[in-house]
Amino acid sequence: MQAAEITRAVAAARSIASVQGLTVDDAILLQDSNRITLRLLPCDVLAQVAPMLRQAAQFEVELGQRLLEAGCPVAALEPRTEPRVHERDGFTVTLWTYYEPVTTQDVSPPEYADALVRLHAGMRKVDYPTPHFTDRVAEAQETVADRDRSPALADADRELLGDTLASLRRAIAERGAADQLLHGEPHPGNLLSTVDGLLFIDLETCCRGPVEFDLAHAPEEVAEDYPGVDQDLLRLCRSLSLAIVTAWRWDRHDQLPDGHRLGIEGLDLLRAARS
Repeated sequence: MQAAEITRAVAAARSIASVQGLTVDDAILLQDSNRITLRLLPCDVLAQVAPMLRQAAQFEVELGQRLLEAGCPVAALEPRTEPRVHERDGFTVTLWTYYEPVTTQDVSPPEYADALVRLHAGMRKVDYPTPHFTDRVAEAQETVADRDRSPALADADRELLGDTLASLRRAIAERGAADQLLHGEPHPGNLLSTVDGLLFIDLETCCRGPVEFDLAHAPEEVAEDYPGVDQDLLRLCRSLSLAIVTAWRWDRHDQLPDGHRLGIEGLDLLRAARS
């Protein structure tokens, strides 16, 4: 978000929290991308604030509640407030439990894999309409094909990305793997080590697909401790994940810090994989 937009977003979060009976004297910015994440103090609540046009908050709140009820290791909404999406000044605001990290050490692969196994097991109990992972591929393809959306992408790189996305989507579909509800992006940045154990956050990325699509976002060693992995499918999913993320970095509206550099690095990796 731009600085002026962040100021308004913080004010919206503080106002909503106060209306909900929470004491807010300070707001610490934890993350700034397409939405911002705030730690509100002294009530110690995590606030997610996004422009209303994104329309992902309701999906995340409803699905998050169902996943928690199914025993999934996911972060919970703030229990002191009504579990809903709040709207203020053009923003959606959702209030979540803040979890103080219990360690700065990396999570071990067996622990990571166990958390994913438990997440997927709980997700198989949940019936909720979610997009398919191929919808994400289609969105990336649209970004690459639309020169107005990705004006800085060179023609040769546009062709490379477009061909890679199409061929990998086709190859994964041809394997006929079973689909289930997934987190969508269970990378280390979306996994918290808390006093309540390992918990996954940022559920707006949930989708349906093979479990290998989720494993493609985790450190490579994690798959070694996850039972029944199709290694060939996993390799395809890793390449697809790289192609999707690379396409997003070339979207002119992308707000990820250092996104342009990451887009260049992604193209370099895709070229190397072809050679």
